[in-house]
Amino acid sequence: MTPRALQCRRHLDRLASAARAIARPLAFMEVCGTHTVAAFRSGLHSLLPEGVRLLSGPGCPVCVTSQGDIDLLIDLGLDCRNLTLCTYGDMIRVMGTRGSLSSARSNGADVRIVYSAMDAVRLAAADRKHQVVFAAVGFETTAPATAAAILAAEAQGLTNFTVLASHKLILPALRALLDSGQVNFDGFLLPGHVSVIIGAQAYHPIVERYAIPCVVAGFEDVQIADAMARLAEMVRDGDKGPENLYPEAVTPFGNPIAMALLDKVFEPADVTWRALGTVPQSGLEVRKRFALFDAKIRFGLRAAFAPEPRGCRCGDVITGRCTPVDCPLFGSGCTPTQAIGPCMVSSEGTCAAWFKYGRSGRLRKVASDSSHQKQKMEALS
Repeated sequence: MTPRALQCRRHLDRLASAARAIARPLAFMEVCGTHTVAAFRSGLHSLLPEGVRLLSGPGCPVCVTSQGDIDLLIDLGLDCRNLTLCTYGDMIRVMGTRGSLSSARSNGADVRIVYSAMDAVRLAAADRKHQVVFAAVGFETTAPATAAAILAAEAQGLTNFTVLASHKLILPALRALLDSGQVNFDGFLLPGHVSVIIGAQAYHPIVERYAIPCVVAGFEDVQIADAMARLAEMVRDGDKGPENLYPEAVTPFGNPIAMALLDKVFEPADVTWRALGTVPQSGLEVRKRFALFDAKIRFGLRAAFAPEPRGCRCGDVITGRCTPVDCPLFGSGCTPTQAIGPCMVSSEGTCAAWFKYGRSGRLRKVASDSSHQKQKMEALS
């Protein structure tokens, strides 16, 4: 056994020991897409002690983007011919009610994949007579880059660059999950990337209000196992945290420069999430000071309600209410090459990770255990 495997084994033994002392089923929720993929890729789910589960939360930016926002992007690309719509790669195949951005591109829309918001700024600067709209998605991790792009466009005097902002904030999502009372879990495995920006101390209000253990973790299998062991120990001992097990990247108060960028360019707003509905003050909209760069104002856009794809349970998957195999479309009507829901499209989606790393059968036991533990939890509640 390698030193790394041995260390991981020790953390899993700690987890098992704490779980035995608690003597009831335990469930923890990760709210970071990178944690989702890392846990599946490493086979961690299949190594967890009996009675311990790791649920997926709303940590995938593409997965939580509402159907209405997807439709807005598609309509914008199709209706405005002198316009280039720039998006991150994961967004290109997400289905709206009238197709995807990929199908819109096939029908004549100028949709381009970019790797940063600054790529869109450079496109606008290269042809100032052509409108460029950047589809901005993501949490506090990517929002500062969008803010920097708006400031760069202003500095260059670009009047043909706008942002269609669908940025989300993690803390209101955690509160919405806990307030819903629809999911039973015992602690949060907090997102590493977001925490780099907002800092570990930002989670204190969650701990104080809900008395739920919270641990910030890195993305290696060893780090995730350590965090889960610590969460179980906190449940056993009555500790709440928040505790930072990723100090090499996450500081108590985050990145003040990035936070200042967000505050300068954006302001909190009520926005719609897939599965969670409209969550107060959970998103970011462009401040009126920068209205020139707000695509919603420039093009008079307003998202309409759009229902979820029929039969798709992505909303339940990203709120921990079911596993991907509980969805009737998983692996049959919905696959990575012909995805129906965003959880199968995104590289950070739970369904995509389950499909990629679970086809060998090692996750079948996880699915069985998940159903069994759900029954046990219902019996205890």
